[in-house]
Amino acid sequence: MVMHILQEILGLALAAAPWLLLGLMAAGAVKAWVPEALMRRWVGGDGFAGVARGAVIGAPLPLCSCGAIPTGITLYRGGAGRGPTTAFMIGTPGIGVDSLAVSYALLGPFMMLARALGAVVTAIATGLLVGFSRGVAPAAVDAPSGAAACTGGCCGDDASVHDHGHAPAPSPAGPGGRLRAGLAYAFTELLDDIGPWILGGLILAGMLVGLVPDAWWAGLENGPFTLLLLSLVGIPLYICATAATPVAAGLLAAGLSPGAVLVFLLAGPVTSLATLGVLRREMGNAALGLYLGGIVASTVALGLGLDLLVGTLGLDVPAQAGAVRELTPAWLGWAALAVLLAVGLRPLRRGLAGLGRRLALGE
Repeated sequence: MVMHILQEILGLALAAAPWLLLGLMAAGAVKAWVPEALMRRWVGGDGFAGVARGAVIGAPLPLCSCGAIPTGITLYRGGAGRGPTTAFMIGTPGIGVDSLAVSYALLGPFMMLARALGAVVTAIATGLLVGFSRGVAPAAVDAPSGAAACTGGCCGDDASVHDHGHAPAPSPAGPGGRLRAGLAYAFTELLDDIGPWILGGLILAGMLVGLVPDAWWAGLENGPFTLLLLSLVGIPLYICATAATPVAAGLLAAGLSPGAVLVFLLAGPVTSLATLGVLRREMGNAALGLYLGGIVASTVALGLGLDLLVGTLGLDVPAQAGAVRELTPAWLGWAALAVLLAVGLRPLRRGLAGLGRRLALGE
């Protein structure tokens, strides 16, 4: 039994590693080339256009939920509307280039597309609802403090910079410098942020497949009640979008419907207890109620719609996910996993960095 669980974990890790590596590289490029000042100009207004921009702008950015809190609140306090700010704070942690790459590897192209569209739809619908609320005025400071913004999870002592214990680096000059800084961010801060959660997700996925009988999952009623339960459980649960993917792959392989899996993928990563606390403080109870109602209603409706679409089209989503995994050569999976371990484990990363400095100095 233990060997079976370890084999499942290793299989998921090898399938996801090349795509996670590619996703981290893309995240570094986004970090390098998308300035925050430009985002602040785009996330403006209170109508549908502003909310849609907030959702779409936030979607590809490599930020987890607690990383999106200070950025979103800074935009709000800088003049962005409630609706666009809310859409940004949902779309940003809901998906990212790294999580989409892993979604393609473990869930297949259909579920990857459903996840991306679902996160944007949830962000827009909830942003429009929160935009109707009125109450607390924005605070007159630049960003929330770390203690207020994050009560736990991946945030460090200062959530406004979301540095995870890394010393702030000076702004690099030139295109090459910005790209190097973006990649350094992706393979240090971002990987440090999501790494433990990915490991936990892989372990949980292996246990779900190895310990829970397929008959139990197959007998679970994939109706509105199950989808509602997954949405309600996912809202207070903090799990980043990339780390949620192997768990979702385990649920899908065990027999849960694609719609139920989509609800888990959407409800878990888009919010956390820290987000709820900051939203209540910044925008008031009415906004918080609309925020929660929007997420629950949107994710359940999207899950039901996806199950209906899969049944109508006769799609075999688990088989599609398995076919994608078979396309990845074994050597590529092992090589990518070795690279991720080398840069993801801090002692190895520091050793490699020291070796690189000595080689550069000709020692």
